[in-house]
Amino acid sequence: MGETLSCPPEELRFPFATPPAFGKIIEIADGILWTRVPLPYQLDHINIYFIRDGDGWAVIDTGIVTPEAIEVWETLFAGPLKDAHITRVIVTHFHPDHIGLAGWLCERFQAPLLTSYSTYMGCQVISFGTSEDATRDNFNFYRSHGMSEEVAGIVAIQGHEYLRRVGKLPGSFLRLVCADILTIGTRTFRVLTGEGHAPEQLMFYCEEEKLLFAADQVIETISPNVSVYAIEAMGDPLGHFLRSIRMLGSEIPDDVLVMPGHRRPFYGLHTRCSELEAHHEERCGRILKVCAESPQTVAQLVPVIFNRPLDPHQMTFAFTETLAHVNRLVRRGQVSLVRQGELVYVHLVHAD
Repeated sequence: MGETLSCPPEELRFPFATPPAFGKIIEIADGILWTRVPLPYQLDHINIYFIRDGDGWAVIDTGIVTPEAIEVWETLFAGPLKDAHITRVIVTHFHPDHIGLAGWLCERFQAPLLTSYSTYMGCQVISFGTSEDATRDNFNFYRSHGMSEEVAGIVAIQGHEYLRRVGKLPGSFLRLVCADILTIGTRTFRVLTGEGHAPEQLMFYCEEEKLLFAADQVIETISPNVSVYAIEAMGDPLGHFLRSIRMLGSEIPDDVLVMPGHRRPFYGLHTRCSELEAHHEERCGRILKVCAESPQTVAQLVPVIFNRPLDPHQMTFAFTETLAHVNRLVRRGQVSLVRQGELVYVHLVHAD
């Protein structure tokens, strides 16, 4: 995830001030349950939601493949979800914390997998991210943008370790696309997609009850990671992300209950969307200010945005998110990327 944002508490409202402990359940509404599964990172959990679906439950997202996560699922099935049947496994996007245990749940309950095409196919090839060729490509990518050989070597290997924490998926899936209508039990949801954090990230909006399952697109106090990777080095995910949150602000009313992939459900969608946009604009402004003094590599710009110690996992996201801001500025014509020898530098574009 990105940086922590400051938001005046009176501008957001939290109907559930305390999240459920691991292995416990909170009932959000009749037929909607919320639990959390642990993650082995600084962001130490993912939210899992259950929607009553006939005589069972549809589940949204699954958690990552670790013994601790599986133990919490077993605790749920032995306790608050004892004898419960999972009818459908719905995955919002391909990041391992969301899709990692999807195959395990599908097999356990003989349940179908519902997700986007980008999620399914992206996860099918995610193992390439840990291959020798991919490690070499990532190393060269980091080096060209100013990382030292030592740090690039560590980040290219250890920084992508989390990609291994995804179980085998079912051999087929049911594709969900934007504007689909998805019926779960007695509820009807409009399928939305967001970009920037992950391709074709799924969200689900129940207009009748004003409920929005927002995945990682909008979260309280933290910004979702928006990154550029070697495979799409000139991509503009930040532009995609900003357009997606503007869409949410214009198409979805402000009084929905937002149920995010991390942290607490909240009211105040439009406030969060506006703050996220301002947050990224402020980051772009920091980059422009530094580059006005002298050209910078992306590695030199990382501490301009992330002014704290970073482990290899965090450095991967910090570096690729910094590049996302640079690429957004390139698209706006405010900076250019200039190769000088073996390194690429960010140059401010001066207006004539």
